[in-house]
Amino acid sequence: MRKSRHEQGRAFSCYVFTSDARLLLTMRGQAKKAWPGVWSDSCHGTPGVGESTADAVVRALRDELGFTTAVAELVLPDFHCLTTGELCHVYRVVTDEPPRPDPVEVGDFEWVDWADFVYAVSAGDLTVAPWCAPQVAALSSLGTDPVRWPPNGIASAA
Repeated sequence: MRKSRHEQGRAFSCYVFTSDARLLLTMRGQAKKAWPGVWSDSCHGTPGVGESTADAVVRALRDELGFTTAVAELVLPDFHCLTTGELCHVYRVVTDEPPRPDPVEVGDFEWVDWADFVYAVSAGDLTVAPWCAPQVAALSSLGTDPVRWPPNGIASAA
């Protein structure tokens, strides 16, 4: 099997929230190979060869979004995305640290109310990356307040 600098078949998604449950919604940068210019979770990627998923999340939070103290908690450890065929670990961050996104990685961003985002995605009013909509449905099953979702593991940038 051909390997790139990333492990094939596994990915991560991270949803960053403020303490009052606003989601950092990002538009993928135009230079991205997959789904450039499309709205998605706060960050999404794949671990490098030999890199743990937790370390890859911390790297993406730092390099793509500029977060230096974020603690990522695993909330969906074994999410299998039928649209991409990948096993995707889904993380949640709660922070009031302002993002400093890399413009190559992030084309645009905005803070949105989680409930409004869930409604827009489920109603088809907002086009998102193919992995995002099924993740939003699964995350919604954890409860209406993303700050209170139960964690299943931790990755720390601190």
